[in-house]
Amino acid sequence: MAIIKKIRIPEDIIIVEVFGQYDNRIRYLRKRFNLDITIKGNEVVIKGEDSENVEIAESIIQEMINITRDGHLIDKQEFEYLVDEKEIEKSSKVLTDVVTKTIARGRVKPKTQGQKRYIEAIEKNDIVFSIGPAGTGKTYLASALAIDYLRSGKVNRIILTRPAVEAGEKLGFLPGDLAEKVDPYLRPLFDALMDMLPLEKFISYRERNIIEIAPLAYMRGRTLNNAFIILDEAQNTTYEQMKMFLTRIGFNSKAVITGDITQIDIKEHSGLVIAQKILSGIEGISFVYLTEADVVRHPLVKKIIKAYENYEKGVKKQDE
Repeated sequence: MAIIKKIRIPEDIIIVEVFGQYDNRIRYLRKRFNLDITIKGNEVVIKGEDSENVEIAESIIQEMINITRDGHLIDKQEFEYLVDEKEIEKSSKVLTDVVTKTIARGRVKPKTQGQKRYIEAIEKNDIVFSIGPAGTGKTYLASALAIDYLRSGKVNRIILTRPAVEAGEKLGFLPGDLAEKVDPYLRPLFDALMDMLPLEKFISYRERNIIEIAPLAYMRGRTLNNAFIILDEAQNTTYEQMKMFLTRIGFNSKAVITGDITQIDIKEHSGLVIAQKILSGIEGISFVYLTEADVVRHPLVKKIIKAYENYEKGVKKQDE
């Protein structure tokens, strides 16, 4: 016996914004879950033999309506993430958890379960280590939360730092003053924040030192109170640098340390790798591990990461 579910679309919702041009998202759901889905006026009718598939499709469509009503137009990639997440966990509400408004992207939202755990860990802990491959949103989501904390008055300033690891060139031989020499190392942090703030506001915050972006070496000897601190590219810190950074954290501050332990560019032992062994299990410190499943860049990035992982596993087996 066929299971039938009906969903009424609110009158203030534009149907094409929910289901895409030519209802292509409805066609995707029909094929994915083997369902008969039709739109009759302002009502969606879902019919199928598998009750679980009917419930998943109902949940996805309801979520799409809610997201659209919230003012966010989801793109193809976000829609497919939503379908994947709902299939894994029907009650998931990953895409409705708004972190902060942005200039370029409307709103920043966790798009995977891993990203959702990451945000929850930051909310619950004073120090969070986020470890995973490129494209998983480690720095971007931390920056979004930092802006949110600043706007809400939870912190008075944002400090972003990363080690200035030399990749072939020596800083002394690069043109310009010190600020110009280190700028290439800090540019990704600039880019993340400038995506979330109007240019005038970003410049104003920088001039008033509300937002500080500096090489890790500049953190030595300081105590960082009432701040949201992000240490990026932490896999390139030494043992001493990581210890120095962590002991700078003062009262009413949060610190997020991000890194990819498969991309270590220093000869010494990575401070991030050692920190996992030393700090695991301490209350108030959380380690969040993201994987290729959490990559939210171009779809090819996920495939590239997986291909390299497979290659490296093969090389490791040969060496053994």
